[in-house]
Amino acid sequence: MSRIAVLITDMFEDVEYTRPAEAFREAGHDLVHVGLSAGETVHGKKEQTPVKIDRAASDVSADDFDALFIPGGYSPDKLRAHDAPVEFVRRFVESGKPVLAICHAPQLLITAQVLRGRKVTGWKSVAQDIRNAGAEYIDREVVIDGNLVSSRQPDDIPAFIEASLAKLKETGGRKVEAAAAER
Repeated sequence: MSRIAVLITDMFEDVEYTRPAEAFREAGHDLVHVGLSAGETVHGKKEQTPVKIDRAASDVSADDFDALFIPGGYSPDKLRAHDAPVEFVRRFVESGKPVLAICHAPQLLITAQVLRGRKVTGWKSVAQDIRNAGAEYIDREVVIDGNLVSSRQPDDIPAFIEASLAKLKETGGRKVEAAAAER
């Protein structure tokens, strides 16, 4: 199974984290919470869901993980103000490994300058930002473009989970362990 980095900070959309995270765990995937500071606890914007940050974005590499999951809410906007999360996202997208993005998550992809020529969806208020970043905005519950799986909003979570799990299955997982064993 895959080792998934969850890039998250305060004010994330609770349900956009909790429901996919639960589904990923039930499917046997490991989640590692990546944020601004290891050891801190961040909270969702509505339900105040607590999430303990396992690793700081400045201390991780795309090589450490099989996939990246970015929940929406205000978290992506807060994270994109910091260099380490933006660089982590840029390198992850460039790695070709799955990037699972919902709602406002494209804000991080925009700041990382990795959307030019891609097809993506997201919350309606970032549609023009997505277009301005050189991507084609598609208003659908889930859009898959290569390694990028994106969805618009909480109502799209079932489709997002299904597409994300299919992408994780397609790409295998545990490539991290295999690469580490070769070193």
